[in-house]
Amino acid sequence: MQHLTLVPRLVPDVRSGAKTSTIRWQESDIVTGPLKLVNEQDAADAIIVWVTCIETLRLNEVAARLGKEAEWPDAVLLEGMREHYPEITLSSEVQLITHLTPAETQKKFTEQ
Repeated sequence: MQHLTLVPRLVPDVRSGAKTSTIRWQESDIVTGPLKLVNEQDAADAIIVWVTCIETLRLNEVAARLGKEAEWPDAVLLEGMREHYPEITLSSEVQLITHLTPAETQKKFTEQ
């Protein structure tokens, strides 16, 4: 199964269904289907979600795509992304990965 790591502070939001997307830069390509999101500080803490969409766009387009322009002005988004990717710029092409909540994913697995 494909997998990505998450910083620990984001795990509760994914688990609750409040976070249904992730932004990645220069990592392995992700495809639609099951994805294991693993807490980077505790490999036993993992969440399975179902990827529904993968878009490639510039970092400075992500906030508008997600309707979060007020929350994520360019400077805020860039600062947050540089925690993970120090060399990223606003013009960097990123993958915006959208997924179902864990509850929706579980339902999808039980229906198959």
